[in-house]
Amino acid sequence: MSSENPSQKPEARKPRVAVVFGGRSSEHGISVVTAGAVLRAIDRAKYDVLPIGITTDGRWALTADEPERMAITERRTPSVAELAESTEGGVLLSVDPGNREVVYSEPGAVPKALGEVDVVFPVLHGPYGEDGTLQGLLELSGTPYVGSGVLASAVGQDKEYMKRMFTSFGLPVGPYLVIRPREWEHDEAAARKRIVDFAGEHGWPLFIKPARAGSSMGITKVGSFEGLDEALSEARRHDPKILVESLLRGREIECGVLEFEDGPRASLPAEIPPAAAHDFYDFEAKYIDAAPGIVPAPLTPEQTAEVQRLAVAAFEAASCEGLVRADLFLTEDGGFVLNEINTMPGFTPISMYPRMWQESGVSYPELVDRLIQAALRRSTGLR
Repeated sequence: MSSENPSQKPEARKPRVAVVFGGRSSEHGISVVTAGAVLRAIDRAKYDVLPIGITTDGRWALTADEPERMAITERRTPSVAELAESTEGGVLLSVDPGNREVVYSEPGAVPKALGEVDVVFPVLHGPYGEDGTLQGLLELSGTPYVGSGVLASAVGQDKEYMKRMFTSFGLPVGPYLVIRPREWEHDEAAARKRIVDFAGEHGWPLFIKPARAGSSMGITKVGSFEGLDEALSEARRHDPKILVESLLRGREIECGVLEFEDGPRASLPAEIPPAAAHDFYDFEAKYIDAAPGIVPAPLTPEQTAEVQRLAVAAFEAASCEGLVRADLFLTEDGGFVLNEINTMPGFTPISMYPRMWQESGVSYPELVDRLIQAALRRSTGLR
């Protein structure tokens, strides 16, 4: 006789979260660090977790669930290649909206089913991950995912079109100039003259940066014409499209936006003070030397409210979802200028976005949980 109770229902399966990290951009290492923090924070009693790393050459690799190996050590960031369980095996995500099965395949071996994925938590930074490319793949597969959709991700990655979008919605931006690849390749001298003319109008120093990179990668502060060529080469090493910005004198302010059940809300703002050992808030100041931000920022209640208003307005203007970090300047004349938004901001425990929400009453584990729940509530496709 069977001992099974026919009235007993099978235990409900926990939602499965695929944490996708690494990627082909120059921000590969910091993405791995972010993934380690997210893996540590996910409530394993509530979710099953599948870590998937993307190598620098684009291979989707199955990795061990070992967040302790995903940390900066001796001023060096980790890589997916160091974490991958195989040097050849690849993870395949179905593009059939009716099938969320993930498959692992190695040359000469029978493919192995890894089970269904209910939601993807992409912690990729920069091109080929944060810029709408991965989001498009997930839309094709019908898989919910954390963060903004294709359009908002693409606009949030390309600083030229981000600023154009801000302007179209009446949001304040600073002076900038764009040098496109075709323009540079056709006539370098003419492109360089445009930059010099821009400096003549707005003054030195200038910031020369890749138009579609993040984590302050490839940015140079240039004080005169003599340093221009080196700065252009460094920016073009990351992106053939170059953004030139004038120096905005004032205070650097950041604000986090998080999607709640009733819509987006802004965190308490933070201030990034000038880093004593760095000329500006560059990659090393952010992640290696961990320049301390001030949270909450020492602002008046009116200034705090304006920062929060602008952050949410930028989130809404770009049709963002999930999360955004808005970066602003409080200029010497007392006005605020939007510098940029980041649709997948730095998300390590020392990063400003989690710190701002910690001070606003949302812990890191709760932040991760809210983002997963927001993704599970949304459908893919047009919305």
